[in-house]
Amino acid sequence: MARKQEKQEQTQIKKKDGPGFSETERAAMKERAEEIKREKSSRSKTDGEQTILEKIEEMAADDKKIASSLHQLIKQNFPELGYRTWYGFPAYTKDGKVITFFHPSGRFDERYSTLGFSVDAKLDDGVFWPTSYALTEWNDKVAAEIKRLIKKAVA
Repeated sequence: MARKQEKQEQTQIKKKDGPGFSETERAAMKERAEEIKREKSSRSKTDGEQTILEKIEEMAADDKKIASSLHQLIKQNFPELGYRTWYGFPAYTKDGKVITFFHPSGRFDERYSTLGFSVDAKLDDGVFWPTSYALTEWNDKVAAEIKRLIKKAVA
């Protein structure tokens, strides 16, 4: 019973107390402001990668496995992409613009992680197409599909 009450209290902290942003959303915005300051002081690809690796290391085990696998897939197959964080999420860029990012489930206590694509990703397909994909595990089939999507996104 105590665990249930503790979980409810933690959830209350993260929920909105009325109109406006939750504590977690405010923290993400503060993190984005810090990212912008860091980007102005350093434009090195390796600095961005180190920051991504640190963010991945902070994740829960399931999110960490997916994020690490995604990072390795991108590093091995898309050397033209840069690395940075975006609202605290690992993100991958082309010409300085975020193309894709990983949103771990643990960040906002969500049911699944997502791989998101920005407006600069070239995924257009008619008048209706997805811009994010739920990820619940990593396997060869998932890796192949992500590789296909990123290839299209950066074309």
